Amino acid sequence: MRLFCSLLLSFLPLAALANERIALVIGMADYTSVVKLDNTLNDARGISETLENIGFQVTTLLDSSADDLRTAVDEFAFRSETADIALIYYAGHGVEVSGENFLIPVDAQVSSNQDILRQGVSLKQLLASVESARRMRIVILDSCRDNPFGDALSLAALEETAKAAEQTRSVGSVGMAAPSPDRGTLVAFAAKDGARALDGTGSNSPFATALMENLVQPDLEISLMFRKVRDQVLIATENLQEPHTYGSLSGTPFYMASTDAGSAVVANTNRRVAWAALEADQEVQLAALADQGDTRSMLGLAYMRLNSVDPRYAPNEAADYLRRAAQAGSAEAQFELAQLYEKGLGVPQDMERALALYLEAADQDFADALNDLGFIYFQGGLNVTRDPARALTYFEQAADMRHPQAMFNFAAMIDDGNIAGRGPVDAAEYLYRALRTGAEDVYNLLRDEPEMFKAETRKELQRKLSQFAFYEGVIDGDFGPGTQRGIRAAYGLSE
Repeated sequence: MRLFCSLLLSFLPLAALANERIALVIGMADYTSVVKLDNTLNDARGISETLENIGFQVTTLLDSSADDLRTAVDEFAFRSETADIALIYYAGHGVEVSGENFLIPVDAQVSSNQDILRQGVSLKQLLASVESARRMRIVILDSCRDNPFGDALSLAALEETAKAAEQTRSVGSVGMAAPSPDRGTLVAFAAKDGARALDGTGSNSPFATALMENLVQPDLEISLMFRKVRDQVLIATENLQEPHTYGSLSGTPFYMASTDAGSAVVANTNRRVAWAALEADQEVQLAALADQGDTRSMLGLAYMRLNSVDPRYAPNEAADYLRRAAQAGSAEAQFELAQLYEKGLGVPQDMERALALYLEAADQDFADALNDLGFIYFQGGLNVTRDPARALTYFEQAADMRHPQAMFNFAAMIDDGNIAGRGPVDAAEYLYRALRTGAEDVYNLLRDEPEMFKAETRKELQRKLSQFAFYEGVIDGDFGPGTQRGIRAAYGLSE
């Protein structure tokens, strides 16, 4: 059985690829069927320039049609697969229909909810377009509105409400629905769900102004950056507008700008090293937030105290932070605390407690926990009875959540003929998806040891590479120079 046999591989770093950070910036103002907006194009241009200045590759759409918007979102989704960070910013009208948020293109002819469903672009579509980015996914909506008109939405009522809103980015009077993004994805609303976002009396909205000023702050961790944006908007609007973020960020710190011009701007993937490098004043802020119950701040403080080369190294304190975060429901904290119990680091060694915490994290679909439970039950670790069937279930769950090593493992099991109803096409699909995540261990094995997979699986992987124009050669299962170039390109390496 060709499995990654160490649980530590869950945290192998990405290869030293080009640090690609991409952004899609959208501004809508010149609407044909609803009230026009004054500042959204200025906001989009300003955000685009700001992002370009801190190293993003930016695509900007201004007053685009629905067709052009959908095309751009589809193209962005493909590019995001090899990007470290994928960010979308939207300034324009938004509307909530039946609990789902929609963005309104300028050419939309809106007279009913059905028109919105048919012509709008949903927040779900935007989230899907960034979901494959390798380290960070961000969607920012400077448009927070809801639809009070029901299925009898009329143009007259729409126009009247928009005028009454006094230049809010609205086709309604309340706010957009609270989103539920996947772990590792941040959604930022210019105003909390149920509230209105102001267009502003100057050349930019209050939210865009605060965002542009704070995005460029060097070495400011992203969660703290968005808190500064919130505070600035509250002051500028005299507490009329409060931005809000949704989602569960990963436990890795992120910086949008850096004092080091050569920096990747994304922190070291070793979380213990990355958090230990946080500036002292930001550590103080994290401690204050942790006291308020913020679990990500607890995680950051715990990682600092697990860095053995740092003067703050204190595994027992780390365990206390992780215990608090785990009790508050953080799956990542449950997973990290499980590892401490397994090793007896900062806590007494306790295999039963470790297993229970792995299972708690897995119950929240934490992919690292699912993958490690696959190994535990496959090998009979932590004093459990070996159970390959249960291991397979965990590997499949983790693989379907795009955990790279789990995808490789599951592909290997399919290739071995161990999965009923699955064949070479399925194995190749998992291998291709694992390759696109940027996992260095997967890339190295496909490059150096392709013969570990059967010829039919290798052929199907060549077909998959051909499907996305990464390979133009013969489908023969021979991973010669042409296939190797295709593997490098799919991984994200340029020639």
